[in-house]
Amino acid sequence: MTENPTWTPAGIDITVPSVARVYDFLLGGAHNFESDRALAGKIEQSMPGVRDVVRLNRSFLRRAVLFMIESGVRQFLDIGSGIPTVGNVHEIAQQADPECRVVYVDKEPVAVRHSTALLAGDDRAVAIQADVCSPREVLGDPAVLSMLDFDRPVGLLNLLLWHFIPDEADPQGLLAAYRNALAPGSFLAITHTTYDSEPDELQEAVHEVRQRSRQQAFPRSYREITALFDGYQLVEPGVVGCAAWRPGGPGDISEDPAANVRLYAGVGRKP
Repeated sequence: MTENPTWTPAGIDITVPSVARVYDFLLGGAHNFESDRALAGKIEQSMPGVRDVVRLNRSFLRRAVLFMIESGVRQFLDIGSGIPTVGNVHEIAQQADPECRVVYVDKEPVAVRHSTALLAGDDRAVAIQADVCSPREVLGDPAVLSMLDFDRPVGLLNLLLWHFIPDEADPQGLLAAYRNALAPGSFLAITHTTYDSEPDELQEAVHEVRQRSRQQAFPRSYREITALFDGYQLVEPGVVGCAAWRPGGPGDISEDPAANVRLYAGVGRKP
C-alpha cells in the first residue's frame, strides 16, 4: 500500500507501530503503514501461523454476537474494537436484526476515525474514542448513553483487549465497573492470549511488541483469564481454546492445532 498519511489523524507518528494497525494488516486490511507491517513480520517470524490466530478470533466474534442475539440481546458495546474490517459487529448484528444497536470504543485515533467513516449513514451504530481503563468516561459518554439502554441487556465485547492491560491497572476491578452498569441478562465475551501453549514463541512475539511499539502485552493463564468472568455465569463450553467455543464449521477451526489454543475465549451471562 502506498503511504497516505492524509487518512491518519493529525499528530499520529506513523513510524511507531500500532497494535490496531498490525491486527488490521494480519487480517488483510489496508489501513496500516510500513512500521506496522515490519512489526507484523517480526511477530510472524516468532509465531508462524499468527494470521490464523487473528482469523480465528474474528470467527469467534461472529459466533459470540450471533449467540447473544439468539439469547435476546439487541445492543452491543465493543470496547477495543480496532480498525474496521470485514465482519464488523454492526454488520453481523444488523444482518440478523436491523434493529440492533452498536457502540464501538477504541483509544486508537485511527481506529475511531475509520469506524466513524464506515458508519456514516447508520443511525444505529457509533464509534467513540475512549480508554477501557476509564469506565466512567466510556459509560458516561453522551453517544453511548444515546445509543444504548442500560436497563436492558447489553452484549459487552472485549476481544484481544485485556492482555494489553497490566495487573497494576486491576483488570478485574475495571470489569466489575462495567458489569455493575449492565442489566441482568447481559453478556461478556473475551478473547485473551496465553502462555499456557507454546510459551517460548509467544514470549518472543511479546518482546517484539514491547520493543517496537508503545504498547505492552501481558498474556495470562487459564485461571487468570477465567477470573475475568467473575460475576458472570460462564456459557458452555466455558473458557476454552478460541476454536473450541461452539465452532459452526471447518472455517472456525485451524488445521494447525497450535493456532486453535493460542487464545482463550469465553462468554459469560450476568445473572
